[in-house]
Amino acid sequence: MPLTRFVTDAFGVATICLVAILIILGLLCIVYSFYFRSRIRSQGFGQLSYFSGPWIIRITFILFAIWWGCGEILRLSLLRREGRVLNALDFKWQENICKSYIVSNLGFAEPCLFLTLVFLLRAPLQRMDSGTLSRNWNGKTAGYLFLYCFPVFILQLVVILIGPKLHKDKSNLQKLPIYFTRTSDGSVNIALCTYPLLSTILLGLFTTVLTAYLFWLGRQVLKLVINKGLQKRVYTLIFSVSSFLTLRVLLLGLSVLSKPEHVLFEVLVFLAFLSLLCCAGVCICLLVYYPVADSLALGSLQDLEARRRFIEDHHDAISLVANQDRTEESGGISPGRTSDTSTKRGSISFRTMGRDGNSATPYVELSLFSPSHDSTPPGSPPLLGWPMRHPAQVHDP
Repeated sequence: MPLTRFVTDAFGVATICLVAILIILGLLCIVYSFYFRSRIRSQGFGQLSYFSGPWIIRITFILFAIWWGCGEILRLSLLRREGRVLNALDFKWQENICKSYIVSNLGFAEPCLFLTLVFLLRAPLQRMDSGTLSRNWNGKTAGYLFLYCFPVFILQLVVILIGPKLHKDKSNLQKLPIYFTRTSDGSVNIALCTYPLLSTILLGLFTTVLTAYLFWLGRQVLKLVINKGLQKRVYTLIFSVSSFLTLRVLLLGLSVLSKPEHVLFEVLVFLAFLSLLCCAGVCICLLVYYPVADSLALGSLQDLEARRRFIEDHHDAISLVANQDRTEESGGISPGRTSDTSTKRGSISFRTMGRDGNSATPYVELSLFSPSHDSTPPGSPPLLGWPMRHPAQVHDP
């Protein structure tokens, strides 16, 4: 028993440390997002406003991840030992905490995490007037998040509140095993949280539907991505989310084979926690950090390009004045440098165009060091950008 308790406490300490790292990462990304917004407004990077469009939903995703992590800490048996924080509560209150954890995490935080991920990946496929450039997009998306999550929340609440009563009523599901609806297991006046199998099944059904839609959505995005770097990110996002979420559901389902504070149960639950933690970390990096970092880098390139143009224009003006003076003195004509040199210099352009060149089809492209605004020389760096929507119009959810 001391060895088992040592393993349980070790997993508890590791869980608290990993959640703390997730919270720190999330808060840093939130600060980074606000910094990006301030740069856009203060320095006039209006061309990059498209990449900053879903900033509220990105922050909401981080907040859901932090909420989920705090719930994972509350379920730990480490906090219920004698002399610990939750040990001061009576057995009934500890049971209520376990029930609240199931409803909060499996019924709200995790479904909202999955839905937010889908909406962020779907945003580039929407039309310009209703997509991330729209002022109402963040508010509408937040409303859809709560609307789609509400049925899952209600079903989990029904399982938690009504499920235990079915075992007490002999006229109902008397033969249904208790682990289908049990949220806690008593041990020396300590309520240890468990995962009801019905709640895990509901989460698995929701995850299956969402994963199938995510694969279809990723396929649509991959058709429009215009460089290999973004393609790798989309592939990483899709396969990471689908594999980690599936693994979490399977591990939570297998946790009913053992009891809390047994080594098998603790290992299964910790691996399930670790899988979703990795999923949340990957999503925060790919959907929050990298888009902001890339946009800031492009803004810095734009600053450098503007300074280079100013210096070259200044040298052009000096050369032109010098040539004019020499021409006047010699009475001849000096060819000098013409205005065509501006077309030979590199430029950064942010334009809306279609694949067929028709400007009526919104398509965001950021061209680096192209000789003109309409062509790209061979051997130049790949174009950076993100499609605003598929040419076949995708309507709002």
